Amino acid sequence: MPPGTDRAMTGPDPEPLNPGVTSTAPTADPAAATAPTADPAAGTPPPAGPGATGTPPPTTSPPADPDQLPLRVTTLELFFDLVFAFTLTQLASLLASGFTAGALARVLLIFGLLWWMYGGYAWLTNTRPPVHTAERLLLLVGMAGFLTIGLAIPDGFGGASLALGLGYLAVVLVHAWLYFRVNRNIVRVAPFNVASALLVIIASQLHGPGGGERPAGYVLWVVALAVQLGSPLIVHPKNLFDLRPAHMSERHSDLVLVALGESVAAIGVGAGRLAGHSAADDARIIVAAVLGLALAAALWWIVFGSSDEDEAERVLTEASSERRITLALGAFFYCNIPLLLGLVAMAAGVEAAIKRSGTIAAGPAAAAIALAAGAAAFLAGDAAIRRLLRIGPVRLRSAAAVLALATALIGAFVALEVQVAVLTLLLAGTLVLERNQRLPASTPPPE
Repeated sequence: MPPGTDRAMTGPDPEPLNPGVTSTAPTADPAAATAPTADPAAGTPPPAGPGATGTPPPTTSPPADPDQLPLRVTTLELFFDLVFAFTLTQLASLLASGFTAGALARVLLIFGLLWWMYGGYAWLTNTRPPVHTAERLLLLVGMAGFLTIGLAIPDGFGGASLALGLGYLAVVLVHAWLYFRVNRNIVRVAPFNVASALLVIIASQLHGPGGGERPAGYVLWVVALAVQLGSPLIVHPKNLFDLRPAHMSERHSDLVLVALGESVAAIGVGAGRLAGHSAADDARIIVAAVLGLALAAALWWIVFGSSDEDEAERVLTEASSERRITLALGAFFYCNIPLLLGLVAMAAGVEAAIKRSGTIAAGPAAAAIALAAGAAAFLAGDAAIRRLLRIGPVRLRSAAAVLALATALIGAFVALEVQVAVLTLLLAGTLVLERNQRLPASTPPPE
């Protein structure tokens, strides 16, 4: 589970930090309060000069302690997010490979486990940034685990299932060891993560005649996911860990931004592979790719266009310690599930649109449904975050989520590229209406 704390990562029993303090002003010298002053009646001037009595000697600020600096997202954490976002693009490719119910089930199961452990690493670095060499190297080992998982995702329930399970076990063990160095309360939750990884490894050994996993393997995956998602019901983190609001809000915003960037990169790579046949075909491919970029830009505007990150930080800062944990779990973990899954589904739909851009034709219906459901899930997740933290209106975004579902008919009966364009216009219209609602009413001119 994703725990966090405000203690320095320097040993088994570190002293707690104060997350709300960014700098300390020098205190006044008590002697200065009793220093002689000028007496106008007696004509006595005040003492002057660096060595005069009553004047405090000049002081030199001590060097800043790296463990006490304000906690912000580090470049290594952004590097980590890039590797994790690669797994999201792999999930999108897995879904786009067939748009079948089996592919959807595999995407949901793999994403559930990966998202849980990403949250764990986010709470780990929320403790303090990885500034020591040993911790940086271990974090790189965790990234290697996520990379292994990403490479194994296309065949994660077949021949590469063991590699996926071993990569996940590495992710879990590195997280547990790093957290143990910070807060030993992790020993109460790490067994859930280890058990989940072992279940995935066992499931990888249950292959059917064709090389895929047997139904029992899928059951073990479901149990592994239930073990992790249900662990807060057994060991609630609010009395064991703490978090720093500024870092937590910034980290998850950065992840969404990185995921959007990775999706655009995937669009460009897919379009580049298809280009080079004829000028007309290349033009249609470019149009489809630009439409995908426009949709990603509209999604960016939905998340980052209204200062929601700053408002979320403010709400968490003002909340009590226990309430802060509950809000963080709800907004940054659970509500981000439909948002990120929606992004995966839309990326898969745009990929299908680019592949079929050579001819303007309807369908396939499954890709159109993925596009529509992805946009609806993204908007619903964003609206849920706003509603939980009370940081902005949600009615228009909720209505847009319902309308987004209706665009599946456009993709299924007209063309996927047209559906992408309509979704982009729907998001843009939602933003314009929200902006008009926020504008203050104009006052009538004086008579």
